[in-house]
Amino acid sequence: MSPSAPRGLEILPATAEAAEDCAALHAGLLEPAWDAASFRTLLGQPAAVALLARLGTPPEMVGFVLGHVAADEAEVLALGVRADRQRRGIGTHLIEALARAAAARQARVLYLDVDAGNTAALALYRRLGFAVRGRRQGYYLKADAPAADAVTLARALE
Repeated sequence: MSPSAPRGLEILPATAEAAEDCAALHAGLLEPAWDAASFRTLLGQPAAVALLARLGTPPEMVGFVLGHVAADEAEVLALGVRADRQRRGIGTHLIEALARAAAARQARVLYLDVDAGNTAALALYRRLGFAVRGRRQGYYLKADAPAADAVTLARALE
């Protein structure tokens, strides 16, 4: 069950015009950060499914999710929620909206990878019905730390 959305939360399709905002948010959350050109390329692909979360007056971007659909499978490529807006259900609503959009494109399974040490994200994905499918050793490269393993998760779509 997903939490109620924060008052005024809007989930909207993202286009290549959102590349700068997505890159800025990504840079504040993950390493190595993807630049705006990378986002522009990904957002422009026909297989892309990208959504923005906007909140406030005037509305400002507080999160995004980027995925892609190939045949009957979908994958979450990146999810980001602004640090000051985390733990308020925004990530849940973004993942659920991506799942609906992927299912509408005939995807039957949604996959994602998450840092094995990211216990908050693992708990979120388990609450959303994802199950462990595997592990990738040394998948996430870190500038000042050893590479981290990724846990591969999957969820059936309706």
